[in-house]
Amino acid sequence: MGRHKGGPVWLFAYGSLIWRPECSAAERVRARVHGYHRGLYLWSHEHRGTPELPGLVFGLDRGGSCSGFAYRLPEEQLEASLYALWRREMPYPSYRPHWLSCRLEDGSQVQALGFVLERHLPSYAGNLPDSVLNQVFESACGRYGTTRDYVEQTINALRSHAMPDKNLEARLKRCFKNGACD
Repeated sequence: MGRHKGGPVWLFAYGSLIWRPECSAAERVRARVHGYHRGLYLWSHEHRGTPELPGLVFGLDRGGSCSGFAYRLPEEQLEASLYALWRREMPYPSYRPHWLSCRLEDGSQVQALGFVLERHLPSYAGNLPDSVLNQVFESACGRYGTTRDYVEQTINALRSHAMPDKNLEARLKRCFKNGACD
């Protein structure tokens, strides 16, 4: 992962960390990273699916840009915050923790910890066809609920902060039945 260069520690949230942060934040700011985009590219065999019927969760993959939030972690709780994040995001080696160049809404730039997908692992699903996504949305459910609910919560959180992910919404609209998320 490399070392942080001192100063405040920031975390970039692009999925469920937006609507269910793992730790408290001293500051929460709208932000964007370039060079990575959000996608349903990670198989979930526990949290949003099972080994028999895997679900999907978001990950950052190379290319494009991604809006989300930057959380400045409180210095006095830094170790506990990082430990909680590590337990949540890194139980399996599906992500690579990485310092991302993150532009805050005021135009300033910070280095923020982000979790980037490891493409070479079997957990990497990549850009799946709509037919596979539809099947996952219809049936995948794990310890923390369905893939469909996870996606809807993320889309709604992004919309509620006036940062819709139009590419993701267009893709998902084709896959959701019964007009969910419309």
